[in-house]
Order: sequence, then structure tokens, then C-alpha cells
Amino acid sequence: MTHTQHTETITSVCQHCEQRFTSILCKAKFDFLNEVNSQKVCNIYKKGQTLFNEGAYPFGVYCINHGKVKLSHLGDDGKEHIVRLLKGGDVIGYRALLSGDRYSSSAIVLEDTQVCFIPKDLFLHVLKNDAGLAFEMMKLISDELHKAEVKLTHLAQKPVRERLAETLLFIKETYGFEKDNITLNVRLSREELANLVGTATESTIRLLSEFKKDGIVELDGKKIKIKDQRELLRTANLQD
Repeated sequence: MTHTQHTETITSVCQHCEQRFTSILCKAKFDFLNEVNSQKVCNIYKKGQTLFNEGAYPFGVYCINHGKVKLSHLGDDGKEHIVRLLKGGDVIGYRALLSGDRYSSSAIVLEDTQVCFIPKDLFLHVLKNDAGLAFEMMKLISDELHKAEVKLTHLAQKPVRERLAETLLFIKETYGFEKDNITLNVRLSREELANLVGTATESTIRLLSEFKKDGIVELDGKKIKIKDQRELLRTANLQD
């Protein structure tokens, strides 16, 4: 691991992990899960810290115990493009590791996040010897490919207003609501939101104001409250 930033190392047991029913790695056979448990390194990363940088070579995979992470890629124009939002139970870094490529994006922590790092040799050893886990990884990669294809189609064909509505629904699906059941449980800047939608920050600010005027959302700094989910769904015009 090539970390130059300070992180707090902690102890976490796979068999008692709060993500043991959601993380793909917890589907490994008992003996392999024990191997992962004995060799992984767990750290707490603070908001803004980086798990790995675009262009670096992978040394293993990362399993998010709890917290929030964004995968972002720098475009040719130097602008950030958020590729994915990740939460507890998600595994990241496997695509570059399996293909032998450098990372195509950076993983940046959105809030204090607990992450377990599984070294490359161990991850590949388990994958080669556990057919069930290998099949689950194939399903995961196929699912991600499908999502990428849908997003590309929507970028090419859907108006920005529909894409913003869809993005807000996607954030809700990923992170859920706060206890009030209307406030999105993540703090994203207008620029980050625009990067997810695939449009200019100015357009996102203008459309959010329109959504507010239409009674769909309520805005409080970085907090976004979904006031009319049915209308948001209608605006998103989802047909997939």
C-alpha cells in the first residue's frame, strides 16, 4: 500500500462485520474467509483522504465496512467526473487488479470511512480457488457493465433535467435518507452533483432552483430534501 496520509488502523473481524450479509467477499468459503480475515488491514480514513489515485498500480482490493466513497476520473479538460458512489459492503479496485491495468479513477472519501484492504496475492488466490466467489465476481462485473451502458445511453439521449432527477433518485437508492425520511443521507457540493449528472455546475444550480420552485426538493446548504418523490420519479422519466 502506498499511503502517505495518516490513517487510524483498527481491528475488524470478517465473520462479525456489519457488511457480512452484503459484501461479496463474505460469500467466500469459510477457510478462505479466515485467510482474508487474518491478512487484511483495516483503517479509518477521514473525509477528503484518498484510498488510491488514478494512474497508480493496484496492490489489492478495498472493502468498505461503513462510510461513503466516490470514484472520480479527471477528464481531458482537467474536470472531475464522478464515475460511481460507494457505500458499506462495496468492494473497489478489483477491475484494475484483474485486468492488470493502472487505476482509471481515484477513490476519495466523502465522510469518515472504515475500509479493509485485502492484498493482491491473497485476493487472486481466493478467487482462483473458490468457484462460487469467482461466479459472484462475474455477476458483479456484469452488473457494473450494464449500469455503465445505461448511463452512457442516458448521457447521449436524456435532457439534463431528467438526468438530474435520475441522479437524485440514484443517490437516494445508494445512501438512503436521514432519520426524517426526506433528507438525502450524503453531503455533495453542487459541483459534485453536476459531475454525477454530467453537466455544468451552473446548469445544476439552475435546475435545482426549478425543482425547489416546483415543490420537488427543499435546499439547505449541501442538504437536499426530497419533498415530492412521485414527481421526481415522473421527472426522471425512467423506463429501464
